[in-house]
Amino acid sequence: MQLRADIEAFLRFCRIERQLSENTLLAYTGDLGDFRQWLPPATEAISTDLLKSYLEHMVAERKLSVASVRRRLACLRGFFRRLAELKRADDPFVGWRLKLPRGKRLPRALSRAEATALLSAPWRPHEAEDQLSAPLRIALRIMVSTGVRVGELCKLRVEDISPDGASLRIHGKGSRDRIAYIADAGLGAELRRLVDARRAAAGAGAPLFVNRHGLCIRPQSIRLRLRRAAGAAGLTRRVTPHMLRHTAATLLIETGVDIRIVQRLLGHSSIATTEIYTHVSDEALRATLERANVLGHLRAE
Repeated sequence: MQLRADIEAFLRFCRIERQLSENTLLAYTGDLGDFRQWLPPATEAISTDLLKSYLEHMVAERKLSVASVRRRLACLRGFFRRLAELKRADDPFVGWRLKLPRGKRLPRALSRAEATALLSAPWRPHEAEDQLSAPLRIALRIMVSTGVRVGELCKLRVEDISPDGASLRIHGKGSRDRIAYIADAGLGAELRRLVDARRAAAGAGAPLFVNRHGLCIRPQSIRLRLRRAAGAAGLTRRVTPHMLRHTAATLLIETGVDIRIVQRLLGHSSIATTEIYTHVSDEALRATLERANVLGHLRAE
């Protein structure tokens, strides 16, 4: 089989017809490339037994995490389903009931104290980025309050912001748009001023957040500046944009917001994805135990 050509066609299909994100496309490219490199030379067809050998190779020899194995097999499942639809090959996953345990990793979120320090601490950006410091502060507050993904944040354009600065149109994964709301009046006012400045400079279709060259900012730039901001705020652990998304969801759940509203805000297609945030955070647990103060009550008796 012409595996290289089939992989290229599948990735093209995912990019154009499914309109998957660049991060997903990069992951698919790596996963399919890994499988192709592992295949024995002169393989004529992919069978279920061959896939099981690949699974054994990932688990027993390479000792990949369950999450990595599940992702690669999910990618291969989609790839072979597409080939079967095009009558290019039989689907080797048909009839194979794969049972891998689901990992239950808790999301890494900032505590309330850490989030407060990040958003309020005075910090000095590099001289070349001084003009970007105010928009960056707005970007960080948007991520913490709405849980928007960093890729979605970078895609925001002036026309995506409502005139009152109270809502954003988010262009999510899989071409699923959603509306995120800004509840904080101060942030809404800052957002309106930024929108007015960007509209005056480049028009309604201009990107909202730009680099020093006036071009649409890239996720890697946000990651780098967030790392600097976290260091300036005194945070010792590595802070990433996705941690801010986890922070937004965790804080909302702790405050008592219904999980279905959090699901809609985050843009999760399944509520099962959102349910991971229903865990009791360390901070909430500590505060509850301090209020209960079992030993203190025992001494009082």
